[in-house]
Amino acid sequence: MEKSVWGASTATPLRCRLTFALLSAAVLALAYVGGISNSSAVYSQDIAQSSSSDIPRQVTKINELVEQVWRDFNLQPSSPASDYEWCRRVYLDVIGRIPTIAEIDAFIGSKSPDKRVELVSRLLYSDEYTEEFARNWATIWSNLLIGRTGGTANNSMISRAGMSKYLRDSFARNKSYDRMVHELITASGYAQPGAEGFNGAVNFLIDKVNDDGAAQATAAVSRLFLGLQVQCTQCHNHPFNDWKQQKYWEFNAFFRQVRAFRGATDMASAQLVDQDFRGESGNADEADLFYELRNGLLKVAYPVFVDGTEISKSGYVNAVNRRQELSQLITASPYFDKAAVNRVWEHFLGYGFTKPVDDLGPHNAPSNSALLQYLADEFRDSGYNLRQLYSWIILSRPYALSSKKTKNNETDDPLLGASPKFSHFYLRQMRAEELYESLMVASGAGANQGSYEQQEEQRNRWLQQFVTAFGTDEGDESTTFNGTIPQVLMMFNGEMIQAAVSDQAGTLLYETINKSQWTVPQKVDRLFLAGLSRPATREEKNLAQQLIQARRGDLREGLKDLWWVILNSNEFIFNH
Repeated sequence: MEKSVWGASTATPLRCRLTFALLSAAVLALAYVGGISNSSAVYSQDIAQSSSSDIPRQVTKINELVEQVWRDFNLQPSSPASDYEWCRRVYLDVIGRIPTIAEIDAFIGSKSPDKRVELVSRLLYSDEYTEEFARNWATIWSNLLIGRTGGTANNSMISRAGMSKYLRDSFARNKSYDRMVHELITASGYAQPGAEGFNGAVNFLIDKVNDDGAAQATAAVSRLFLGLQVQCTQCHNHPFNDWKQQKYWEFNAFFRQVRAFRGATDMASAQLVDQDFRGESGNADEADLFYELRNGLLKVAYPVFVDGTEISKSGYVNAVNRRQELSQLITASPYFDKAAVNRVWEHFLGYGFTKPVDDLGPHNAPSNSALLQYLADEFRDSGYNLRQLYSWIILSRPYALSSKKTKNNETDDPLLGASPKFSHFYLRQMRAEELYESLMVASGAGANQGSYEQQEEQRNRWLQQFVTAFGTDEGDESTTFNGTIPQVLMMFNGEMIQAAVSDQAGTLLYETINKSQWTVPQKVDRLFLAGLSRPATREEKNLAQQLIQARRGDLREGLKDLWWVILNSNEFIFNH
């Protein structure tokens, strides 16, 4: 994986950043490929996992099943990640930002042998982090359910604020996953917060049920909650699995009793309602649905679940509510447990057990079917407790490995087409939201200022710019950095970067520069801790001194250049 953000910018002639070639050489260790370079030199200690008796049995089983795959493929795992690496990784994955210097210092300074278990518990369960936890996971799920740009189009009935509020409340209260999915599938009410009868869960389906015979609802529900790709069977049988056209329309029939209505005067009155479906023959007692075969013949479909379970053919809501029936069938399905676990595993480990993550079935064998099945069973037995599932994965051995590959596991590279064996931590780029929150934390410039609504408005304004700048040629939303020129220029010269490298009073850089009792190496360490969650190496401190000398001894300008380079390094942008 060869990615780099180094390159000269023509938009900063004064800085350039002065001696850009020197800067690039000075921080070459930061622009790593395939893992953090010289990690053994940076961290001399060999960090072992906690030996706490409080480690859940599920963690032990995860380790056993992953280690079996390593033996089967003759792989040796990378060494454990350092405490610095692991701590940064957990903060990014759980609350969506890098840790502050104070948080890093507290974790590293802890003498508790169980400090990893304690940190996970604090991030997942303490009141201190509830708001950040809920906001991060609400963002992740909003992007899954309605897309990053959902609710921004002029003709959309989606209220992004309503979707976010529902999800934040759900994650803050640790609502069980099956209940949350039930509410998303069956919701009715108004989309906009403040409206009488508001139900934020309706925003998932409100733009998916009216057009194309609820095709979007059919595809999204099956893909997100069952891990089944049904959209291509709308017009023909699936070429690779046992999904047939008949199954698609039988699944689609569950959504024929729901309609979305646009408000006559404002979006606050947009609503999702259940209503009787009279069938295409006009007989609600046996509400039929016709679809066309490729040879032009018409066939009839009634609501039948993917496992063959039939429900009443009545289209009357008071006789049978098809969405309520569908929800019960989905949450009882073994696909439901696997789809959820597969997606969560992908979030924390970079890859799921299948590729793509939402395409399960006999045609797409999981890379570790025993582990996927085990976690699915345990997740169900936990009452679909998402925080417990998160903790099992975070405390597992594969999550705690270094991202540095070795000659004994370099073949474990999903980018080369291999199925993931998780013998090292896979590098991945920050999501746009993670980058935003991390820049706010690293710079100390305006973080947590203003009301929650004002913070959200500021963040969404930046994210909209991000999507516009980083959209792909196919019109998809880009959520990560891939080295394109617009991305590089935004990081080089964007408003947030300029604010981050400002030495105005109140910023981290200002406090660092003006701390008279600190030596230059201590100031360099502080910048590395703030941006990369680790101290600088001896080599990096020497190179930083050379950079200051290149500024003719101007400490202020030298540290500003160093801070700019840190924030533009791959090590900052990647989760590693």
